[in-house]
Amino acid sequence: MTVNTQPVTERPDPRAFGLPVVEQAQIPSELRSLVARVHDLIDAVANTEADTDTLARAAATVEGVTDGLNVSRRQIGTMVKRDLQSGDAEFGTITNIVAGDTSPVAPPLSLERTPEGLSGEVTLNTIYQGPPGLVHGGWIAALLDQAVGSVSAIETSPGLTAKLEVNYRRPTPLFTPLEVTARVDRVEGRKVFVSGRIHAHGEVTAEATALMIRVEAPEAQED
Repeated sequence: MTVNTQPVTERPDPRAFGLPVVEQAQIPSELRSLVARVHDLIDAVANTEADTDTLARAAATVEGVTDGLNVSRRQIGTMVKRDLQSGDAEFGTITNIVAGDTSPVAPPLSLERTPEGLSGEVTLNTIYQGPPGLVHGGWIAALLDQAVGSVSAIETSPGLTAKLEVNYRRPTPLFTPLEVTARVDRVEGRKVFVSGRIHAHGEVTAEATALMIRVEAPEAQED
C-alpha cells in the first residue's frame, strides 16, 4: 500500500531538463533487430571456443561494423518514453544498462503496473553469471535498483537513488524466469521509500529497500 504524507507534485517531463526524448514507437525495427543480434553476439563471444582464425575474422568484421555505426551518435542523456499497458507513461535513458531499448547488454527488464506497484519477468543467461550457474550479485542489485526506481517514478515522480540495501536470501539461478516486483511503501516530501523483490520458482531470492529522492523540474525549484 502506498502512503503519501503530503501531496505529490506533477511528474516533470525530461524535456524540462533539456533532454531529448524519443517515443518508443519511433525506434526503428531494424535497430531493435540489431540490438537483439548484438545481445546474442555478446553471449557467443563470452562462451566461444572457436579457433584463432575464426576469432581474428570476427574481430575484423566487428571493428568494421562498429566504425560504420559510429558515424552518428545520440546525445548523451537521450530518453525514451514508454507507454505501459496501464496507460501510464514511463521515461528512461534509452541506453540504460538494465532496461534500455537500445542497450545490447540489457536483459532487458520490462515492468508493468500492478495493484501493488510494478512487476516484470526476465530470464538471464551467462552474460550475467557470477558464481557457476548463478546470477552475479551486482546484476541482482541492478535489477532491484531499476525496479524500485521505476515504481517511484510511476507512482510519484522521477528521482535518484539515495540509499539501496539488498538482502540476498538464496542463490538466483540463470536460465530461469525471474519475477521482479517493486512497490512504494510511503512518501515523505521529496523522500520516497520503496521496496522490491526477486522471485525464482516462487521463492524470494533477493529483496531490497531503498530511499529515492524525487527530482523537481527546474521551474519548480527554489532560487
